Amino acid sequence: MSESVDIKTAIREIRDFPKPGILFRDITTVLRDPASLRASIDAIVGELRGMDFDVVAGPESRGFIFSMPVAYALHKGFVPARKKGKLPAKTVSRGYQLEYGEEYIEMHADAFEPGSRVVVVDDLLATGGTCKALFGLIESMGGVVAGAVFLIELTELGGRDKLAGYDTRSIVRY
Repeated sequence: MSESVDIKTAIREIRDFPKPGILFRDITTVLRDPASLRASIDAIVGELRGMDFDVVAGPESRGFIFSMPVAYALHKGFVPARKKGKLPAKTVSRGYQLEYGEEYIEMHADAFEPGSRVVVVDDLLATGGTCKALFGLIESMGGVVAGAVFLIELTELGGRDKLAGYDTRSIVRY
């Protein structure tokens, strides 16, 4: 287990990024500090211990940073969920709305066996749109969403409400 680290303190705040009025929670300060990085991964792993699941899915791109080492630590497989056109084999896709248009998330059609229990690990739960689309994609492929763990949750944006009915956990809340 990692030494005692205040992960919330390690997250840098950047005002007016990417546009005026936004307070951006920057995880690069967590990533560059070995103790903070270890504490973050250990905290996510701790949330998942005892949960029944087969594979970890991580959405592009910052989700990869946390989901891959979590899968490794828990002896599970890892499945990347990517933006449209980034995966080389046959894919399954799901669209979702953004404030400025539509985006797509894809997984390989053979990413996991039907009936597999899938956990989603990502860096941030904000509005919940991307994760809701990923949950729908997993289910459309015959998977079962076992839950999701986020390093950061921005509670005022209501993302958890979009994920109602799913086991949704977060390490740091703002």
